[in-house]
Amino acid sequence: MVTRKIVQIDEKKCNGCGVCIPSCAEGALQIVDGKARLVKDIYCDGLGACLGECPQGAITIIQREAEEFDEKAAEEYVKNKQATPATSAMSCPSTQAMQFKTEEKPAADTDAKMESRLSTWPIQLKLLPPQAPFLKNADLLIAADCVPFAYADFHEGMLKDRVLAMGCPKLDDVSLYRNKLAAIFRTADIKSVTIVNMEVPCCFGLKRIVEEAMELSGRHIPLKQETISIKGEKL
Repeated sequence: MVTRKIVQIDEKKCNGCGVCIPSCAEGALQIVDGKARLVKDIYCDGLGACLGECPQGAITIIQREAEEFDEKAAEEYVKNKQATPATSAMSCPSTQAMQFKTEEKPAADTDAKMESRLSTWPIQLKLLPPQAPFLKNADLLIAADCVPFAYADFHEGMLKDRVLAMGCPKLDDVSLYRNKLAAIFRTADIKSVTIVNMEVPCCFGLKRIVEEAMELSGRHIPLKQETISIKGEKL
């Protein structure tokens, strides 16, 4: 045992989003029982590559007595982990496989087709130009890209009369989103922002990104958040 730098996780702050996991090349962090945890001291090099990834500020580097970092053991652990599918207990809630029955509803007594409420393009946030004319004085809807598939009433209940921007705070470049939204807020005189995310923890990062973009832009815009369950219910 030696006294060295090593990761410490504040379980009260950690919400199990899993954003820190990919940043640790040694595989020292895993989601266990809904919290990020240090798997073994020997897998943590203490360099803190995961520090800047935690949206909750739950990760710090401390000095304590621990086993020395074992690079070969970490490499072997990562190889074995890649060859073995993650169990639900050790993966982010957004990646847990599940199946559930949908409620059978009687067919509507009408031949009328539902109309799309999409009125602008592009809709991917990374492609949306801040100078687009349709953004001027718009009510902006920022939706996680899983939402329209989960929420059946997305077009009528959320998209109607709003300009849509879509993205994924877990898989995409957060800094790109932040800077793009800040540019939109600075130039477009947005009237309101509605965020719609799924109930999985990592999806709540959308709100943090929007708030940081507003701060970066110096604009304060009315902000509302909606959350959709995995079974398609508005929570």
